[in-house]
Amino acid sequence: MRNNRKSETTKAEQQKAVLVALGSNQSSVAGGPGATVTRAMQMIENKGLRIQATSRLYINPAFPAGSGTDYTNAVVVFESSLPCAKILQILHEIEASLGRERTVRWGARTVDLDLLAVGDTVHPDVATQNHWRTLSLKEQMRQTPEQLILPHPRLQDRAFVLVPMAEIAPDWLHPILKKTVLQMLNDLPQQDRDDVRPSE
Repeated sequence: MRNNRKSETTKAEQQKAVLVALGSNQSSVAGGPGATVTRAMQMIENKGLRIQATSRLYINPAFPAGSGTDYTNAVVVFESSLPCAKILQILHEIEASLGRERTVRWGARTVDLDLLAVGDTVHPDVATQNHWRTLSLKEQMRQTPEQLILPHPRLQDRAFVLVPMAEIAPDWLHPILKKTVLQMLNDLPQQDRDDVRPSE
């Protein structure tokens, strides 16, 4: 009996909150951007990842400015004990199913599923995360990491991520910056926050 309890505790300890950002500014087999984001959420659940909370859908200008039509964005949270690489693989499979093609960095896309955070995991290490997080915008547009970086290195810079994230996980604490989602959001310019508006 003790062994069973120990294994249940171990399993529970392995479960971590997984935060995923979803975005689209092109139609897919599911329909327009809003329908595409909603279908992606359904596909996450179909993969056995039970979503615990979903933000509203939000509309915001494409980034960088002038790079395309407005995006529909949302954030979901679920718990999983899967390795980070496996979660990322599942997200990429969903993107491919909805017609995502990785051609132009930060270009228009049918769907984008970004793994934002897995609990307080820092991957692969603090130094690497710091490097990618502190890159200038110019370098961000030129360089792409060849490995998964957690937390997502642009998380703290993007109102279109933090606004929906604040709706469902306001108290999530960045393991390196030691700031909550609400604190990071409040650090951004008011205009950035105002640009992210609920979808009607």
